Amino acid sequence: MKKLATKAVATKNTVGGGGRDTLGKRLLSLVYAKRSAVIAISKWKEEGHMVQKYELNRIVRELRKLKRYKHALEICEWMTLQQDIKLLSGDYAVHLDLIAKIRGINSAEKFFEDLPERMIDHSTSSALLHTYVRNKLSAKAEALMEKMSECGYLKNPLPYNHMLSLYISNGQLEKVPGLIQELKKSTSPDVVTYNLWLTVCASQNEVETAEKVFLELKKAKIDPDWLTYSALTNLYMKNGFTEKAASTLKEMEKMASRKNRAAYSSLLTVHTNMGDKDGVDRIWKKMKSCFRKMNDSEYSCMISSLLKLKEFKEAENLYTEWESVSGTGDVRVSNILLAAYINSNQMETAETFYNRMVEKGVSPCYTTWEILTWGYLKRKEVAKVLHYFQKAVGSVKKWDPDERLVREVFKMTEEQGNVEGAEQLLAILRNVGHLNTGIYNFLLKTYAKAGLMPLIVEERMGKDNVQLDEETHELIKITSKMCVGEVSSTLP
Repeated sequence: MKKLATKAVATKNTVGGGGRDTLGKRLLSLVYAKRSAVIAISKWKEEGHMVQKYELNRIVRELRKLKRYKHALEICEWMTLQQDIKLLSGDYAVHLDLIAKIRGINSAEKFFEDLPERMIDHSTSSALLHTYVRNKLSAKAEALMEKMSECGYLKNPLPYNHMLSLYISNGQLEKVPGLIQELKKSTSPDVVTYNLWLTVCASQNEVETAEKVFLELKKAKIDPDWLTYSALTNLYMKNGFTEKAASTLKEMEKMASRKNRAAYSSLLTVHTNMGDKDGVDRIWKKMKSCFRKMNDSEYSCMISSLLKLKEFKEAENLYTEWESVSGTGDVRVSNILLAAYINSNQMETAETFYNRMVEKGVSPCYTTWEILTWGYLKRKEVAKVLHYFQKAVGSVKKWDPDERLVREVFKMTEEQGNVEGAEQLLAILRNVGHLNTGIYNFLLKTYAKAGLMPLIVEERMGKDNVQLDEETHELIKITSKMCVGEVSSTLP
């Protein structure tokens, strides 16, 4: 940021090789993160092979596609140490993005500040902006945009598109019209700009405005893509414009191809939302004819579609197919079916399915435990609720508190007057650093419902650095007239 302020004064394929042994193949074969890309490159050089920048850039692109960011970053860092490799600002932009992904915002900012003066330009600035947007840091993103404007770096729509994405994800839709006007003063919108604009129209249910945006896109002689037609189709469907939706859906289908593979999953969702089972089956059949193998995301989409269409048996059969062909054990696919069983009050089936997941080597995650917690919560089974809730919060490094879930579990213990369950829940929350006045008030309400008096509550709250409020005092007053609870009397 400091360097940008200074600059404002002076404005301004796959890695292949057939059956041959290539550097790309060696680096892409480093599946485990602990293995070193630098060692692989050094060994390649020691064997007398050339290492060229364009080849390394291709490998980095491929690794990023595969989300193998650590090895991609190692390659970028190796290149910066080579005197015979001339790096451009675009190379540093990729490097910055990888640092943000692996080491976080602070490291990315430090990298940007330490860049050579000549490498601070629209590419590296846009990379930092994208990092802010990805982390929803509105204030930093807006400050950087201002500096970029002063430096003359806003000559293409990319930074504006980043900001549009930020405002959409943060729900700051009132800022969108002004930003688009600013964009038009500096440069011209591209298809991504128009697609984001249509997304805003769809979220605000503005059919007429969306049609004007689409007309503007056509007048600008920009080719719409499948995302353009997807946004229009969903908007038309939502507002009952059946014929218009059918027309835009037809255009969307024309654009689905091997190159635009993601369009197929979107088509599955659209046909599902229309209740068109035949359409869903037709698209899935087309996908299977186009691609040798469906990926986990596509199986997830199709299973979700079948469940929404109440085709449980077909969804179960497709899950069995996924089990036999995937080999990834991606728990996100399993969680879809697990949640469907619980949402349809098939708890016994959910239990059987969960056991099957584990037997097949699928590793449960936070979402799995959370789904099961909600399932047993519906059945008011305190012991199992607390068991799975503890597994859920213990499965993540830092728990992002789900206030609704906590409230519902305490509500259950209060209704049952289950002080032992409430105390166990409080202990779990203490272990993850989530205690506050409201939590203790929930506990006291459970004691009140049970007609029992908790001991040394004020002392316990003091140890936990939790303040008492008016409700706490009132609840202590009410419960002080009751019998001492057995659980409370065993507490230290």
